[in-house]
Amino acid sequence: MAVERVLFVNLGIEPYMDESHESLIGKHLPIKMQEKGIDTRVFMPKYGLVNERKNLLHEVIRLSGQNIIINKNDHPLVIKVSSMPTLRMQTYFIHNEHFFGRKHYLTDKGGKHFMDNDERAIFYARGVMETVKNLSWSPDVIHCHGWISSLVPIFLKKLYALNPLFADAKVVFSVYNDHAPVGVSRTFANKLTKSGIPSEDADRYKQSNYEDTLRLAIDYSDGVIISHKEVSKSVRDHITESKKPFIEHHGKNYADSYLELYHRITSK
Repeated sequence: MAVERVLFVNLGIEPYMDESHESLIGKHLPIKMQEKGIDTRVFMPKYGLVNERKNLLHEVIRLSGQNIIINKNDHPLVIKVSSMPTLRMQTYFIHNEHFFGRKHYLTDKGGKHFMDNDERAIFYARGVMETVKNLSWSPDVIHCHGWISSLVPIFLKKLYALNPLFADAKVVFSVYNDHAPVGVSRTFANKLTKSGIPSEDADRYKQSNYEDTLRLAIDYSDGVIISHKEVSKSVRDHITESKKPFIEHHGKNYADSYLELYHRITSK
């Protein structure tokens, strides 16, 4: 099957967040895919650090207003977009003041991980999937980058797979050395169950730590990219043992390798 449409789910994109290996890939990869004739949709959280005026953000009313329930609490979903001419691509921002209004990404100013990172990841995954549904856009590949996107694979396979828009979608997970939350809430599994994930799958997240959640993201993905040279040996070993198609990020022509992986997993 030819790959025509790719959904990118990012931790962040330069220049909307600080320059890093991950944010630069978030910026350049969709542009490279567009140059190859691929139709793309690009998402990231709208953190409090994102300057709305400078980056020309505006709310898309027709996509906003839905509530996402997490642990019996309603959280309004707000969708904003930016069409910066210099970036040559439109970016969708998932926002909720409670989860993403703070002036930091995954840790506070002292480097301590936010205790609600699990709920932030649930909200982000659900927000992306619901927005794509509302766009009535059917991706061939969903490419997830970093820990904040690590729940998209399980939501795709266990909650959205019966939706015709996602029925044939394959998911690629890029592993970085982003050291997201080391300690995940002990109620993580219960929150996933209440979000619609079958209990036998949600229970795999009980007492999970950062690397556990990466391994589970790999398990629910169709292909994997090792995007950082410092990814731990245990995660690398898990990728090998999973027998999932995988590649390592390297070289200036990495987009060609990524596209080859997309074609490989969609042709199965």
